[in-house]
Amino acid sequence: MTASISDTLLHWYDAHARDLPWRNPPGEDSPTDQAWPYRVWLSEVMLQQTTVAAVKPYFEKFTSTWPTVFDLAAAEDEAIMAAWAGLGYYSRARNLVKCARVVAQRGGFPETEGELRELPGLGAYTAAAIASIAFSQRAVVVDANVERVVSRLFAIEQPLPGARKPIRARAEEITPTARAGDLAQAMMDLGSSVCTTKSPRCLLCPLSESCAARAKGNADTLPVKPPKKAKPERKGTAFWIERREGERAHVWLVRREGSGMLGGMRALPDDGWTAREDGTGEPPLDGEWEDLGAVRHTFSHAHLTLKVKRIRSDNAPPGEGKWWPLATLEEAGLPSVFAKAVRLRLA
Repeated sequence: MTASISDTLLHWYDAHARDLPWRNPPGEDSPTDQAWPYRVWLSEVMLQQTTVAAVKPYFEKFTSTWPTVFDLAAAEDEAIMAAWAGLGYYSRARNLVKCARVVAQRGGFPETEGELRELPGLGAYTAAAIASIAFSQRAVVVDANVERVVSRLFAIEQPLPGARKPIRARAEEITPTARAGDLAQAMMDLGSSVCTTKSPRCLLCPLSESCAARAKGNADTLPVKPPKKAKPERKGTAFWIERREGERAHVWLVRREGSGMLGGMRALPDDGWTAREDGTGEPPLDGEWEDLGAVRHTFSHAHLTLKVKRIRSDNAPPGEGKWWPLATLEEAGLPSVFAKAVRLRLA
């Protein structure tokens, strides 16, 4: 049965595979140059908790600016973080830089799943994906789409996260020695277009006759997920400090600490808010501050209401920073929450 499942799914993938800029056509051997594992690795890092539609322009920007992992490794941190701005989950970008430099130092990507796991920022899923997709090795790749397909195919009703062990065991059973990477991508495509979270399109599914959950009539309830915890509400303040140099307006930008929320990114000064604590509300300069309103932003671990206050001053606040021309502020690479503050100021 497991062989027929993989054969059926690969046959479906050969006809319905998505055309993506980081993908090899179905059934073709992986390219042997170092640009191929770089593109697979870069795409997998970007796709973590992010949609394909959101990733495409970033992937194209990165690969045109830094065509190889060696180019990326040689780039300035500041340039990479600015290019990543807006994609979210900024720890991925910091790990991307660390990993690129380790890979460049060793002369290229390792080919085995075990060695890939040793690289900074590569967990079990990413290492397996690179090993199977980039190097044509047999590795079991399990992401959210694969979890959903497998849990329904075998009617695994145990709630997550406990279900992950039997899901992986079943995924292991149906993963072939040849074309393991294609099978993983086939399940990803099936999960994104047919075996969807809500209202799965079972009549279009190539595995419908083998699907135990469809036979039981509970496909749309699997996998069973634990109740979501309510995200905490946080409050903070961003400070817009503006001065004029002749006819040009400038705004004071800082660089956030290298770790923690939005670490390493350019930003407006703020009052020290975090996902665990509200900000102090204390401005970095004395004077008459104008309230511009507030913006709302949701992180993976908290909701934030960010007030925005403005002052005109020729004095920079204490600490490191830079006067940035307002006319070119879009080039600063501000993360989304601060980009919202900018739009509020410029509205």
